[in-house]
Amino acid sequence: MKFIDTHSHLYSSEFDSDRILIIKEAISNGVSTILLPNISSKYTKGMLKICNEFPKNCFPMMGLHPCDVNKDNIDHELFHVEQELAKGKYIAVGEIGLDLYWDKTKLEIQKKAFIHQIEIAKKYKLPIAIHVRDSFAEAVEIIEKLNDENLRGVFHCFTGSVEDAQRVINLGGFYLGVGGVLTFKNSGLDKTIAAIELQYLVLETDAPYLTPTPFRGTRNESKYIVNIAEKLAEVHQIEIEDVAKITTINAKKLFGL
Repeated sequence: MKFIDTHSHLYSSEFDSDRILIIKEAISNGVSTILLPNISSKYTKGMLKICNEFPKNCFPMMGLHPCDVNKDNIDHELFHVEQELAKGKYIAVGEIGLDLYWDKTKLEIQKKAFIHQIEIAKKYKLPIAIHVRDSFAEAVEIIEKLNDENLRGVFHCFTGSVEDAQRVINLGGFYLGVGGVLTFKNSGLDKTIAAIELQYLVLETDAPYLTPTPFRGTRNESKYIVNIAEKLAEVHQIEIEDVAKITTINAKKLFGL
C-alpha cells in the first residue's frame, strides 16, 4: 500500500532533532510521497532543503499562510511567492486562504493576499491548498467568484458539513483534505465524511499539528496517515487498501504527481 500525505510541515522546528528519521519512518510505513506547503519566506530555505534531500518523496508548495499576512510584510511576501513560482519547481500554491480563529481584524488584508495568490496559481495552472479555519464561507465564496478551468485545489483540514462539502464538489476540480480530526471522538466529522464519495477526498496530516487518535497530545508525523486511512476505511466500510488506492489516485491527479 502506498499513501500520499498531501499536507505536512516537516520543516517545522518541532522536527529539528529527528527530521531525517521521521521522513524515513514515514516512507517505510508506506507514505511514499509527502507534500510540503509553505508558510512564509522564512521557511522556504528549510523546506527546499528537505525536498533536495528526498527528491523522490518530498515536494514543495509555495505560498503565504493567512496567519503570516500583515500590512507591513504583504508586498515583500507576495513578491517572494511570485519570484519562487517563476522558477517552476513547485507543485502547488499553498498554504493560502483565510483564518478568522486568531484575529478577525485582518480579514480584508488576508483576502487581498488570498485573491492575489489565486490569480498567480491560475497563471501558472497550479493547484491551491486552501486554509479555512473558521472562514469556510468567506473562502469558498471567493473561490466561487474566481473559479474557471485554470483553478483547482484542496480545502485543507476540511471540518464542515455535508452541504459545505457539496459546495466544494460543485466547483469541479476541488478536493477535501481529510486529516486527524476525522479520528477525534466528538468531532462529528465521521458522519459528514461518510456521506462524501472517496473520489473527492485526499489524505493529510498537517504535521506537527492535529495528531490523530490514539496519539493525540503528541507531535503529529507523516507516518500517521495510516491511522487516518484506517478511520476513513472504517467510516466508509471498505478495505484500507481501497482507501490507499483511491486517495493516492486523487492526489496524483490534483497535484500532477
